[in-house]
Amino acid sequence: MDSHPPLRSFGRLKSRPIKPRQAALMDSLLPQVRAPLDNFDPKTLLPDAREVWLEIGFGGGEHMAAQAARSPDTLIIGAEPFLNGVASALRHVEEAGLRNVRIHDNDVRDLMARMPDACLDRVFVLFPDPWPKARHNKRRLIQAETIAELARLLKPGGRLRFATDWADYADWTLERVLAGGQFAWPAERADDWRVPPADHITTRYEEKRLGDCAPVFLDFVRA
Repeated sequence: MDSHPPLRSFGRLKSRPIKPRQAALMDSLLPQVRAPLDNFDPKTLLPDAREVWLEIGFGGGEHMAAQAARSPDTLIIGAEPFLNGVASALRHVEEAGLRNVRIHDNDVRDLMARMPDACLDRVFVLFPDPWPKARHNKRRLIQAETIAELARLLKPGGRLRFATDWADYADWTLERVLAGGQFAWPAERADDWRVPPADHITTRYEEKRLGDCAPVFLDFVRA
C-alpha cells in the first residue's frame, strides 16, 4: 500500500507577519466561518442558498468576497492554505458583512473528500500555482484525480472555470479536463477564452501579469 500523502499543489503557507487586525480575525471570525471538519452537505450551512460554489485557492479573497457580495443568495466555500491569504479574506468578509462565505484554511483535497456527490453548482480555479518547470508539473492542482473529484462534486450542467496566465498550464488543463469525457468545453472562437467572462472579477494578483501570456479563461460544463 502507498502510504505517501499526495504531493502538495501549493507552496509556502505563510510569508510576512500577519497584521494585528487580521490576526485578531483569525482568532475571532475564522472559527465562525470555517467549513466543517467532518463530512457535511454544503446546503446545511446555508439552507436558503440558491446555489453552492467552491473557489479553490482564493489568494487574498478579493474575487471570493466580491462574488459573495454580488450573489448573497449563493453559498461560496473558499479553500486556501496560505495563512496570509486567509487573513486577508477574513478582512474582506468582515468589511462587507458577508454571511454567505465559508472558509477551509487547508488543502482543498481534504475538503472535497468530505462533501457528497453533486453538491456544487460552480467551481473556480483562478490562477493556481503554475509549477512551470517540467520536473514540478506533477505538483499542479489540475491532475486526473482532481478532475475526477470535481466531476463527482459538480451537478450535471455545473460549471468549472479555470484561469491562468501560463500558456503551458492552459494547454495542460484543456487536455486533461476533456480527456475524461465528464466535461464539455463550449468555446467557439478565440474571444471565448481570451476575453474575461462577463461575471469575472479581476484581482490585484491577476493584474500583476506574472505569467508568460495574457490571461486565458477556460469555462467547462459538467456533462
